[in-house]
Amino acid sequence: MKTIRERSYSCEVCGLLFSYKSNLNVHMRTHTGEKPFSCEVCGKAFSLNLSLKYHMRTHTGEKPFSCDVCGLSLSMKSSLKTHMRTHTGEKPFSCKLCDVSFSIRSQLTIHMRIHTGEKPYSCEICSSSFARKSSLQIHMCTHTGKKAFSCEICGSAFPERYRLTVHMRTHTGEKPFTCEICFTSFSCRSELNRHKHNHSGEKPYSCQVCGASFTKGSNLKRHMRTHTGEKPYSCHVCCSSFAERANLKRHVLSHTGDKPHSCEVCGTSFLSKTDLKIHVRIHTGEKPYPCQFCNASFPVMYSLKKHMRTHTGEKPYSCEVCGASFTVRYALKIHLRTHTGEKPYSCRVCGSAFSVRSALKLHMKTHMG
Repeated sequence: MKTIRERSYSCEVCGLLFSYKSNLNVHMRTHTGEKPFSCEVCGKAFSLNLSLKYHMRTHTGEKPFSCDVCGLSLSMKSSLKTHMRTHTGEKPFSCKLCDVSFSIRSQLTIHMRIHTGEKPYSCEICSSSFARKSSLQIHMCTHTGKKAFSCEICGSAFPERYRLTVHMRTHTGEKPFTCEICFTSFSCRSELNRHKHNHSGEKPYSCQVCGASFTKGSNLKRHMRTHTGEKPYSCHVCCSSFAERANLKRHVLSHTGDKPHSCEVCGTSFLSKTDLKIHVRIHTGEKPYPCQFCNASFPVMYSLKKHMRTHTGEKPYSCEVCGASFTVRYALKIHLRTHTGEKPYSCRVCGSAFSVRSALKLHMKTHMG
């Protein structure tokens, strides 16, 4: 029978108790910051000899733990345990506030900061705060201009090795993460996780102003700007401001006239790579966004979202004047003209004005006989 040893060694700093003095000595390093074990290759130091042992595998390439399902090799047993959850779907760490679940504890810890507003990582230069350490590291590059990891093919530089790894897949075409439902493949796991929400319908991020829900926290952040009117991205040429960085990038190209992304099939050029990718689906017939209620499929996510409203009856765009609701923003925009009297489409022949383009087209036929 195993004897339970009394915990007689106490930490003078935090009061934590230990059964062995050696364990207390190791624990004290969390307070003193002592890291007596150093890597002979890169000089990085660790508080535990075991941590150094794991670290050395990043230099030797040793990966002794293999997944029986997909064959992926990993350097630590704990990493294999976490990886196995991508196959089993297990998410043992759940948020008590919004029921979102995660496969690893650190993801839950970071998620909780959405609710608490905690941002423990602060920039020493401008005092900006962040919920993630990686976000702070990326932010610091705006001050130092340093990007440690560079692509040998195109020269793009990144503040983190992982971002470079993901970027390299744009050159290799590798998409190692595949959806088990529709078999769409993705270059990074986060894209696959977001894609899965299309099938589950899960939208864990909700707007406290209007109740709109989103699959990604970043989408909620952008949505909030429709309420606040914030447009943090400004054009240095004409001072136009935009709510999203991507919109600013497209706008800047309107000054240069540059359309750097061309279709290899028909030669049509586009301002962004995303626009080209969507256009190519006209030629391939690809429609990667299927409706979970009917057999309809769509080439772009936005079209699927609009279509889903025919099933759900959702009308997220409401008129502040009369309360009328609409399924798409453009319909609300046209409706508002009934209140404002705006008629932006004018006949060049007789000067008659109309609130919608289709009405102008019908009117033009009266002149054409």
